Parts: sequence; C-alpha cells; structure tokens
Amino acid sequence: MPLHIIEQYSPADRRISKRMLYDRGRRLLELLDCSDQMFSLVLLDDHSMADFNRRYRNINRPTNVLSFPVTDDGDAFPGQPPELGDILISVDTALKEAVEAKTSLHFRLTELVIHGLLHLLGYDHERSEKEAQAMWDKEKDLMQQLCTSKRPFRRKTMPHLAINIDHVATIRQARGITQPDPVLAAGICELAGAEGIVVHLREDRRHIQDRDILLLRQTIKSKMNLEMAAVKEIIGIALDIKPDMITLVPEKRKELTTEGGLDVIKNEKKLAKTIARMKKASIPVSLFIDPDAAQIEAAADIGATFVELHTGRYCDATTEQEREKEFRLIEQSAELAFESGLRVNAGHGLDYLTTARIAALPTIEELSIGHAVISRAIFVGLDQAVREMMAIVRP
Repeated sequence: MPLHIIEQYSPADRRISKRMLYDRGRRLLELLDCSDQMFSLVLLDDHSMADFNRRYRNINRPTNVLSFPVTDDGDAFPGQPPELGDILISVDTALKEAVEAKTSLHFRLTELVIHGLLHLLGYDHERSEKEAQAMWDKEKDLMQQLCTSKRPFRRKTMPHLAINIDHVATIRQARGITQPDPVLAAGICELAGAEGIVVHLREDRRHIQDRDILLLRQTIKSKMNLEMAAVKEIIGIALDIKPDMITLVPEKRKELTTEGGLDVIKNEKKLAKTIARMKKASIPVSLFIDPDAAQIEAAADIGATFVELHTGRYCDATTEQEREKEFRLIEQSAELAFESGLRVNAGHGLDYLTTARIAALPTIEELSIGHAVISRAIFVGLDQAVREMMAIVRP
C-alpha cells in the first residue's frame, strides 16, 4: 500500500473521499518515479495543526500543510516499501482556501499533497528564490499531468447506466401510431443490462404520453426516473404513480431538447416546495443543473438528494482545449456536490466517444444517456446498442 491515510478530522458539513485521495497519491508516486515507496497522509483540524506548528516550528497558528520526512535512523518495517514520511494537512484551512479559490476541497487537498510530497523528496521553497521557483514549477507540472492523464483512475464501484427512451416515443409520435413502443424498448434496454429507465413527461406531450408513464411504472424492473418540470399537473402525476426518483428539469415549449440546467437560485422557493412534497411521498429528487458551484450549493440548501450535472457543453466542444476545460468543470462540480452531501449523476449529449471519461469520475453514480443509444440502435439494434454503451460505462 503506497499511501496510508489517517483521517483524524472531517468537517461535519463536508464529505471526504479517502479512495479519491488514495488514487491521486498513488498516481503522484508513479509520476515521481517513487512507486516503490510510500507515505502517510494525516488529515487534521486547525487546532491540531496549530499544536504541531507550535511544537516544531515556533509558529502559533495553523498552516495548511506540514511535511515530516523519514530520517536516516527511522525504523523500517520488514516487508514494507521504504517510507518517505508523513504529510499533515489541516482540512479546515484547506477548505477555506478552496472556497476562496472557487475549487473543490479535494482539488485543494490534492495540491497540498503535491506540495507536501515534494518536501518529503527534498524540495524546499524556503532555502532560496531559485529553489522556490523550481518547486512551484514542479507542482504545476505534476497537477497538470494528474489532470490531463488519459488513464482514468480505477473506480471501486462502477456507475450505473440509465437509458432515456424519449426518442423511441418521438419516432412513434411522428406518425401518430402505436409503433415503436417505448414500453417494449424499456424492456429490451433492461435485458441488455441497463440499470434504469429515464422518461421525460413534458407539458406539451411531444413524445412520452400519460399512458406510457402508467405502463412503464408497472413494467420497469430496474429503476424509473421521471424527468419533469416543477408544474402542478406533472407534480400530481408523479405523486400518483410514485416513480423511483424524479429529476426536475427546465422546460421550454420551443426547445428541441432540454437546453441548460435549472436555475436553482432563481427558483429556490418553488423547487424547495416541490422537493418537500416529493420527500413526503418518499420520492428522491434530483435537480438537473449546469456544473456551477453556486447552483450546487443552492441544490444542497433546498434538500435535493441528487444533482444531475449537465454534460452538454463538454460533449459539444469543438476543440480539445475547450473539451478539456469543460471536463475539468464537470470533475470539480462533481467533487463539490459530493462534498456537500449530494449524490451525483450526469447526462445530456453523452455518446460512444465522450462517455468514458465522465464514467471514470469517482463521485458520479449514474449516467443518463438516450439519443446516442437510440441512434446507434438504428444500425445495430437496441440490445446491441445498449450493450456497447454498457461496455464503456462499466469496462
């Protein structure tokens, strides 16, 4: 085990993923050609960190990180890899710095692990300006390599794949007949391995109809996720049929498909009231939002169980630079949502080329994918199209 994490403190209002920190620490050791060595990471509060500073540095306040390299006369344990030393991080200070920088706590903790690890390897920014610059350059280089690595971390648990079958109903409604049947399509998707079915009952009933919803509720064996606007009529239908969960989405009459996420801040009272009604009926609520820190905070404040992060801009990016920027925004937002106590899903525009990196993000539980799978089904059949996507989501 190259990294030993000792969690002596975790804020009551923030979740910390030890698995995520472990994976990043392991990858950093690889990047530094130190895979055969190990270090310990200790997470503390400000009070404990201030005590270490008083004892070892004559500083009467907490700092964000301290490093204690193993000395030559340090004890070695038989069968264990050589130990570099200990990195101590104040989670309180790291969280304040993350908020100021508008990043996730896990991102800031990763930066501090890099800083501490370089100290363990002999870098010291206090010896000279030249060494300080060298250390700073190395920190930036390591973070860049960590962020742009095309090799995803190995997740402990794989995300679920939920198939949106709206487009099956869209084809049916184009002719005003009974085929193709979205209820039959849902069954085929489940037999092919899908772990959820997503349907959007719009106010204008452009594709999914009320009868579809009733039949799907009776026949879906996995999980039914009802996408809907927070309007009186659809709320009433949801409370009657009691889906396994609902996802509140913005809805415009003239849009081809959902455009952008909910403005939770602007509609806070209305959404909070809907969430309260659903909770009373034991129906979990997800909010479909853009990857935005303020919207995530608002979603947590009004009691949502999930957020579904809008992946459209990432999927629609026309340059590698733009796509990388949007991916990092989704990654950071997923971490922020996880830290805030929300469960995290993602969807919109994902296809057979863009899904793998999103599926590898450790805080995302489920991906909602529709158009790409239904389009692929025209050429290879629905069963095969779902299986191909499952192989990407759960390799």
